[in-house]
Amino acid sequence: MKIAIGCDHGGIALKPIVKKVLAENDIEIIDMGCCDTKSVDYPDYALRVAEAVSKGEVDKGIILCGTGIGISIAANKVKGVRAAVCHDLFTAQMCAQHNDANILSIGGRVVSEELAGQMVQTWLDTPFEGGRHTGRVAKISEIENKYFK
Repeated sequence: MKIAIGCDHGGIALKPIVKKVLAENDIEIIDMGCCDTKSVDYPDYALRVAEAVSKGEVDKGIILCGTGIGISIAANKVKGVRAAVCHDLFTAQMCAQHNDANILSIGGRVVSEELAGQMVQTWLDTPFEGGRHTGRVAKISEIENKYFK
């Protein structure tokens, strides 16, 4: 598996934790920046990761900003992306199990390093359930196809 990771200055502190969890799972990591605490614009990094996911260059993505919100909004503008902001283990599990989220978004100023690592592991370990959720995810794609031509 190959996962792209991107962040802004607000999420940079969690990046080493996320990378450690990915490495422990023998996942190839594509680091799309940023690399320090200098102020940057989160949409730039969201776009890098979201485009890589959308184009199939990577299997999934993880994005980090101060809250996880702004970077996920930007990522969700890319067709085929289902980026979910998670702040606990339950939402990390459900976004994978029910929504087939292909990008996990975490707030570096919202969750601890320990919880972030646990959330990444939970998201990785949770398969998409399919069943009734398949139709719901398909409806998301229908919306995209209507508005993103």
